[in-house]
Amino acid sequence: MHLLDQYLAYLANERGLSPLTRSNYARDIAMLVELAGTTALDQLQPAQIRRFVATLHGRGLSGKSIARTLSAWRGFYAYLGRRHSFGANPCTGLRPPKSPKTLPQALSPEQAARLVEIEENDALAVRDHAICELFYSSGLRLAELVGLDVGGLDLTDATVTVTGKGSKTRIVPVGSHALAAVRTWLGQRAGIARAGVNALFVSKRGTRITPRAVQYRLKKWALMQGVTADVHPHTLRHSFASHVLQSSGDLRAVQEMLGHANISTTQVYTHLDFQHLAKVYDQAHPRARKK
Repeated sequence: MHLLDQYLAYLANERGLSPLTRSNYARDIAMLVELAGTTALDQLQPAQIRRFVATLHGRGLSGKSIARTLSAWRGFYAYLGRRHSFGANPCTGLRPPKSPKTLPQALSPEQAARLVEIEENDALAVRDHAICELFYSSGLRLAELVGLDVGGLDLTDATVTVTGKGSKTRIVPVGSHALAAVRTWLGQRAGIARAGVNALFVSKRGTRITPRAVQYRLKKWALMQGVTADVHPHTLRHSFASHVLQSSGDLRAVQEMLGHANISTTQVYTHLDFQHLAKVYDQAHPRARKK
């Protein structure tokens, strides 16, 4: 579909969105085309879009997933209106079905410490130790860590420079444990990375490590370290945010380190912090104890 191809090129060249984000947009818009069937996109009406939303809900998609899909459709139609003279946006004003709010999963400080205590018995274990420490130390997104080049890490200043959503760059502190793990990995990396590969973290073939490989290795280490929680890269990002907030109470600082555009996104971690405080209260306060 040439309109979709043009839109994806626009997202890449003018909006600077990541390949993963563009892939999500492509999937969501392909779903719109499938649901539209023989009806041309410029002929779709709000009532039809509303029916598509009901269809997706019936297929088991959550309200959050449908909200993302609707946002993709809305953005696509906005582009078509500007560049291809489409009429009114049929997605304007439509809302997804509500779904229960879920808090991000975070490890306890003890679980996080156990996960990152990886025994460095080979080069890949050294690499994975550095990956886990950097995730937990700096709250990086998976795409940010995978896309990180050697030059993005400043060992002297103890900072890492990453490019996040919307091609926004930020500088995040790196803790001493993560710095030590990365230094050890850099010594191993020199004998693995192919010539011309700038990626900080590489596979055993010497090429940039893939997001899927990072996810697989994290789950493997969680099992090996006896961490029973469902561990994925965002679990360590959530753990970083909630533990820093518990210790400092500085919501704005956490927002900056996570790279959130709106503080409302960061405020979810105040609920995690409250859960922690409530648990302490239940255990410690005489009036909270069950008789």
